[in-house]
Amino acid sequence: MATRLTLLCHAATTTSRVGGFADPAEPLDDGGLRTARAYRIPLPSPRHIATSPALAARQTAEALGLDADIDTALRDIDHGKWTGRSLAEIHALDPDGIAGWIADPAAGAPGGETMAAVGIRVAEWLAVQAGREAPVLAITHPMVVRTAIAVALGVLLDGALRIDVAPLSMAVLSFNRVWRLQALGLAIADSTLLPC
Repeated sequence: MATRLTLLCHAATTTSRVGGFADPAEPLDDGGLRTARAYRIPLPSPRHIATSPALAARQTAEALGLDADIDTALRDIDHGKWTGRSLAEIHALDPDGIAGWIADPAAGAPGGETMAAVGIRVAEWLAVQAGREAPVLAITHPMVVRTAIAVALGVLLDGALRIDVAPLSMAVLSFNRVWRLQALGLAIADSTLLPC
């Protein structure tokens, strides 16, 4: 029997709208909260629902009416010294640093986590999910969704940076001896999935 894993990106925050390095304590903005409340994710029972410890992910679960377990493996990439700052702020404060990050984002922000480190964390988490018999819904962050897709498909992590993951977009993976990508798109209010 195949394991079904749905990765859902949390709803919109101010940082996701303007571009930047989110703080784990950043809440959903008014539009993100309103949009998340309009959604319903149909899930069969029994099921397992997990969320990143970040406030935006937990608020998304709550807005969807879901009772989720916090799973630290689903946390966002650590942005180090740039946590909580917009791209514009970083450009003004550290133009050489932001230029270096743009040239090689997989290296991570100063004092932060590399994509390779996120890849290891996500690969370990996926290995656990592969053994679950119940469907899994994980509410997390764009970088974690991208990394999970790359790890599941066995592609280079740099390729994951080319995947757009908008607020409330979903990736559906299944595991039966190997991981497969079944769908990638935006959730819409009537609980269907639109392709990206």
